[in-house]
Amino acid sequence: MTDQNEIAVGSSGADADLLARLFERSDQVLVKKLSNNDRDWARYTNKHQAGVYIPHEQRDSGFFPALTAKARGNAEADEIREVYFTTAWPQTSVAEKRSRLVHYTSKGQETHMTGLPKEAFIELSPASLLVMGRLSSGSEYSYECLTIDSGSDEVLLLAELFNLAADFLVDIFEPAERKAEERGRILDFAEQVVAAWTRGSIATFAKDNAAMPSTVALAAKARRAFLEKYGLDKTNPFDLDRPGDALREISRIIEWDLFRDYQRRERAVELVRLVLGDTPGEIAVPSIIRRLIDTLPAIDALMLSASQQRKSRAGYSYEHHIESMLLDGNIPFEKQVIIEARKRPDFVLPSLAFVDRGTKHAKTGLILSAKTTLRERWKQVEREKGKRRLFLTTVDENIAGSSIEDMASFGVHLVIPESLRLSKETEYKDHKNVVSFKEFCSEVIQPNLKFWSMQVT
Repeated sequence: MTDQNEIAVGSSGADADLLARLFERSDQVLVKKLSNNDRDWARYTNKHQAGVYIPHEQRDSGFFPALTAKARGNAEADEIREVYFTTAWPQTSVAEKRSRLVHYTSKGQETHMTGLPKEAFIELSPASLLVMGRLSSGSEYSYECLTIDSGSDEVLLLAELFNLAADFLVDIFEPAERKAEERGRILDFAEQVVAAWTRGSIATFAKDNAAMPSTVALAAKARRAFLEKYGLDKTNPFDLDRPGDALREISRIIEWDLFRDYQRRERAVELVRLVLGDTPGEIAVPSIIRRLIDTLPAIDALMLSASQQRKSRAGYSYEHHIESMLLDGNIPFEKQVIIEARKRPDFVLPSLAFVDRGTKHAKTGLILSAKTTLRERWKQVEREKGKRRLFLTTVDENIAGSSIEDMASFGVHLVIPESLRLSKETEYKDHKNVVSFKEFCSEVIQPNLKFWSMQVT
C-alpha cells in the first residue's frame, strides 16, 4: 500500500476524494501556491488583478492550449494574446466556466487566468493552492480545478502526492511519473522485506531497517545533513545570514524527507507482519485474501496512525532545532519550565527567575514559544505570558492579517523565517509585531546577552 493511500485514509473529507480522483484522471497537473493578489480579487472590488497569475514558464509549457493574437481595431496597439478553454470546479456551485488565459505583451510576460468562480477563492487562507488537472476530451483538453486551503488536512495529501517542499511555489507534474517514482521506492524495499520474511527474520529486519528514530535522533540527523550541505560546523544564529530560513529548511524539508522515508519503511513492514505474520511458509492467495479482510480494522488503524504521527512529530521537530540553535549561539535559556497554573512554555530566555525578578533588566527577558502551525493555538500561548514578553516563532504561512492584528492586541510578537517576512504568498508584511528570526536574534537577543549571561539584576 502506497504512502498516498496512507494519507488518503487519514484525510476523509470530500476535498481529499476530489484530489485523489484528479490525480488518477489527469495526464498533467499544475499546482500553484497562490499569492495574495491571486486571492484578493475575489474579496475586494478595488484590486487591479483579475484571476490568477500564471508564470510564463508554465504558460508556454504545453499544459495550456496555445495562445493566439486577439483581433484589435488599432493596428498600432500592443498585441494581446489569449485562449479560451473549459474549466470545471467541483467544489463550487458552478459546474463549468469558460476561462481565459491572457498575455498582455505591453506588460512583459504578465499572464493571467481569468473567468474563475469567486467562491472558490474568496475564503482561502494565505499560501493556499490552486490545483488544475488536465483531462483529455477528444481532440481538446478540459481542466478540472480545485483550491486547497493551506490550513486544511488536504494540504498534507497534496504535498505527498506531488512531493511538494515547504518552499514550493509552482510547477507542472505528470501523475504517471510520480506513481512510477513512488512504486520504484516501494518495490526496491519490498524485495528486502520479502527476503527477510522468507528467512524468518522479519522481526529483526524491522528493528534494524524500519524502526523510526526518536524525535531527538531524527532532528539531529537532519541538522547534520544541513551542516554538511552548507559546509558549516554549527547552527549559530548569529553567524547565519538567514537563521529562520535555516530552521525552515532543516525541519520542514530535510527532516520531513527523512521522516517520510522512515515511515514508508516502517508502515510497509508493519503491514506485511499484520497480514502474513512473522513465520514464513507457503500461503495460498485465498488465505492472504482472508487475512486481509480479517485484519482490515488493524490496517485502518495503522494507516490512521501514520497520518497522526506526521502531525504530532512536526511540533517536536521545530522545538528541537530551536533548542540546538540557542545552544550553538550560547544563548541562555530554560526549557519547559513550569510557571503558574502548571503552564509550561517551550523556552524562557534567559531563565524564569531572571524574568520574574521585577528589576530593571528583568524586562529584557522573554518567553519564546514554538509552533509549526498556529490556527487558534496562539491563544493558548498568550495565556502563558502574564506580564512577560512573549515571542511566538512559527514557519506557518497561512496566518491571516486579521489574526496577526489580534496577536498584536494581546502583546504577542511573531518570529518567522526571513523568506516569509515579505513573501507575496503570506500576510506578514507591514505588521509591527512581526520580525524575522534574524531580526529577533540581532535586535532582541544580542543587545541583552550581556545582562542574560551574567544574570544581571
